[in-house]
Amino acid sequence: MFENKLFKVIPLFSLLFLVCVEWGCSPGKGGETSSSLERGSTPFHERWEHYLGDPGRSHYATFNQINTANVHQLEVAWTYQSGGMKEGRNSQIQANPLIIDDKLISVNAANHLFAINNSTGETVWEFIPPSADQSGLGLSRGLSFWRTKDNKDKSRIFYGSGPNLFAVDVENGELIKSFGENGSIDLRENLGRDPEKLTVVLTTPGAIYKDTYIIGSRTGESPGAAPGDIRAYDVRSGELRWAFKTIPEPGDVGYDTWPEDAYQNENIGGANSWAGLAMDLENGIVYAPTGSAAFDWYGGDRIGDNLFANSLLALNAETGERIWHFQFVKHDLWDRDLPAPPNLLEVVKDGEMIPAVAQVTKSGHVFVFNRLTGESLFPLEEKAYPATKLTGDQASATQVLPLKPEPFARQRLKEDGLYAPDQPAFVDDFLDKSQNDTPITVKEKLATVTSEGQFVPIDTKGVMLYPGADGGAEWGGAAVDPTTGIMYVNSNEMAWIVRMSEVGGDGSQGEALTQIHCARCHGGSLQGLGAIPNLQELEGKLSAADIQSIVKNGKGAMPGMPNLKEEEVGAMIDFLLKTELESETGDHRAEQNFDTPYAITGFGRFKDNRGYPVVKPPWGTLNAIDLNTGEYVWRVPLGHEESLKDPEVPVSGTENYGGPVVTAGGVLFIAATKDEKIRAFHMDTGEKLWEADLPAGGYATPATYTSEGKQYVVIACGGGKMGTKSGDQYVAFALP
Repeated sequence: MFENKLFKVIPLFSLLFLVCVEWGCSPGKGGETSSSLERGSTPFHERWEHYLGDPGRSHYATFNQINTANVHQLEVAWTYQSGGMKEGRNSQIQANPLIIDDKLISVNAANHLFAINNSTGETVWEFIPPSADQSGLGLSRGLSFWRTKDNKDKSRIFYGSGPNLFAVDVENGELIKSFGENGSIDLRENLGRDPEKLTVVLTTPGAIYKDTYIIGSRTGESPGAAPGDIRAYDVRSGELRWAFKTIPEPGDVGYDTWPEDAYQNENIGGANSWAGLAMDLENGIVYAPTGSAAFDWYGGDRIGDNLFANSLLALNAETGERIWHFQFVKHDLWDRDLPAPPNLLEVVKDGEMIPAVAQVTKSGHVFVFNRLTGESLFPLEEKAYPATKLTGDQASATQVLPLKPEPFARQRLKEDGLYAPDQPAFVDDFLDKSQNDTPITVKEKLATVTSEGQFVPIDTKGVMLYPGADGGAEWGGAAVDPTTGIMYVNSNEMAWIVRMSEVGGDGSQGEALTQIHCARCHGGSLQGLGAIPNLQELEGKLSAADIQSIVKNGKGAMPGMPNLKEEEVGAMIDFLLKTELESETGDHRAEQNFDTPYAITGFGRFKDNRGYPVVKPPWGTLNAIDLNTGEYVWRVPLGHEESLKDPEVPVSGTENYGGPVVTAGGVLFIAATKDEKIRAFHMDTGEKLWEADLPAGGYATPATYTSEGKQYVVIACGGGKMGTKSGDQYVAFALP
């Protein structure tokens, strides 16, 4: 499906699409936009008061002051230095800000909340959470806003920091003390386990239905993770209204897809909706995509299909009762979490307007369902896949993928798909020390691992995960134009290699524990991956107390592991600081049996020694897919690796994080790329219309809004990913 060189623009407009474009968002139109409301019942809004634009997460704005004819004139309107950066520490801002009246409300690099004037960037108020002295505050990709029509209650922002959900007054930035306990609730509570042993944070905002706030959560992904219940709270009091158990209890649908005691086994958790929710206000249905069960690379303690992990759940927003579900990956062994909220829209099939929900995946697929019934709107194929080679586990015999639309990311890497096959491979990114001694070419390295496409279970030899662990689609998600039914989704074209090894052996207990709990993020040799720090040489950099605090509480984007026993943390500290021989507990070998017999040894991006992905460009793409027909409208590379001096590759594309915004002016805005730019594309053709440099990478989804008659586009420039510098600025663009 992909060409070896740059993607060509291939218009595949159906007659229906041509008609829709004519009255919807034709190039350069600056007239009325009310016609966009006529296509269907999915509500979207003229203000950016919701995460990703509206409750249906369309990423769509009705504004058309900026359009295809004048977007090239955009210039910086204001910048805001939000603060929160610490010298020597990598930080990120991944937030999609809210626009409430004359305020822009978002978070800074330390995840502190702020409000600024949305026309000038001047500070209105700041809120630093009481838990700011803790190290594990996490990241926030956005916020939720609620107010009553009669203004009898204070308008409020719901904001997550550490394990707490806060209710903050929109007008003055003060806690609303009537919510929860003095303005916050502890998200570790009401999960049926000891809260002190759980890590639960709210990375992505939930969905509001009437006076109910429905949320998922981010949990850990190693053994001992919290369960991923989807919960609903009273927006005024913070009282828990209902909870949906994603790890079913006796009598629940799906209970027989887990071991009998899974719901109360403290070693099993996850199946959580960390990516965010979408809300159908008219029908009272909330849509929750879930991630994998923990431990997410080996499933010996969770034999079965593991419903409702890796699923899209349609729940009654009033009661939490399940209406329908679809499971995308059974017994996930590949960390194939659903990465982003689904998109609600209407599509036309056989002349009938159908309420739809579309879900993108890390594997580069789009699934489209009737959002009322769960019926797939395109054919699905269930096939047999290989059994796992790891002792004690059982991979699912079959998995399901859609036959249409075609994947928006390549699915299988073979030798003819390599960019520079004879270039030395960059092995440090994914191999342990024992295999780093001998130089090896990209082609030779590929020959040592299994590369057969989707659903090949990870083994001790090495398996190609393609697209990689970050997608395909990632947490930035997709945009949909409600006037046409066209989806716009950016994608990563990066191959990863994953390899497991047996835990224990001749190593110490501390080495085995760090292998289980740390290697999945920090690399098989704890060498660090991208912005994730190196743990190999911590002596003199961190004290034992520092490491204990980080392991227990987390730090930045890292979740804590409070479930670990004191002696286990001590063993990890001794190993990391190389003090095992001097330790009071001695240099004991790992003789005990671990609950998890395998852990990640190799895990990371497959690159050559120049740092380039080994696959043929493009390395990042932007795709337009007509969800009425399942056909592609266009595909273009997204971003450019400026150090690549290859005349055959004028635009390389880059790895990218953060989503697009589409507008009634016919313009798509997206930052996301490693080259630290923001760009505008023609929604009909994929033509690049404008770009601007940013002070740091805009790894977030932009927002667009109007204030005092002027349309703005704003992006958080937090940087910090893919080895790029960190930043703390928000930059807004407008016409002169």
